[in-house]
Amino acid sequence: MLRILTVAIREIKLGFRNFWTYSFLILLTIFTLAILLLQSSVATVQGYTDMTGTVINITLYLLPLITLLLGGFSVAVEKEDGQWRLLSTYPITVYTFLWGKWLGLATILITMIFFSFGFTGLIMVIFGQAISIQTLIFFWLFSTILAIVYLSIALLIGSIVKDRWQSLIGGITVWFITIVIWPLLMISILGHLPSYKFIQPTLQGLTLLNPAEFVRVFSIMRLGAGTTFGAEYDQWITWATSHYGLLIFFGILISWILISIFAGGLFWNWSDRNGSK
Repeated sequence: MLRILTVAIREIKLGFRNFWTYSFLILLTIFTLAILLLQSSVATVQGYTDMTGTVINITLYLLPLITLLLGGFSVAVEKEDGQWRLLSTYPITVYTFLWGKWLGLATILITMIFFSFGFTGLIMVIFGQAISIQTLIFFWLFSTILAIVYLSIALLIGSIVKDRWQSLIGGITVWFITIVIWPLLMISILGHLPSYKFIQPTLQGLTLLNPAEFVRVFSIMRLGAGTTFGAEYDQWITWATSHYGLLIFFGILISWILISIFAGGLFWNWSDRNGSK
């Protein structure tokens, strides 16, 4: 654990010295201000509204991309510049390195998101724009959870690739599949099913495979608008709105993180043994 913390502290120091961190911070702050100004135009902001759904969808477009690029680059640069070769001479395993990376980068991302929403909330109060604390907290939690899950995927990408350009391509590819064309992929898959009885389990299974879609669906259900997804999600509405819904939700997210880090370390160790890095 101490070695993980050491790697995390090192990552935090390097991260806050990185020009890209502040570039992403400025972009995220501007973006957050824009979407919350959009949300503040709604007369009522309690619960789910069409504008809330719009803000959620807009957030899904930018935040995962920032996380994939920041996390993937962080690992790829270590390998490309030979820093990992130096670190590997010390008593440190790949998994210790990856978990330290994850903890350090998660701290950086959470700080960026907290600053963006805090600064935006302050600006809106100064200029008299109406925004409820509940809405601000909801979007902050939604963004934080989304970033943490996609960070583990970013580290998986960084573990697979050899340099920062492959990391860039890998990150954009994952973002494009899970965010941009995911609805079209789901429609195409569902359209080729042999029977209607396969639609519900297939739809729910595909949702679990995409962390962005899973977080979006669960968040909207918790806001009381689960019926917008249709009868195929009736069972999900039952557990998502129950008192144990959050436990299931975070259990699935933790599984995503553990699987991604485990797969990243497995591939990294395998490639090291075969001399491909």
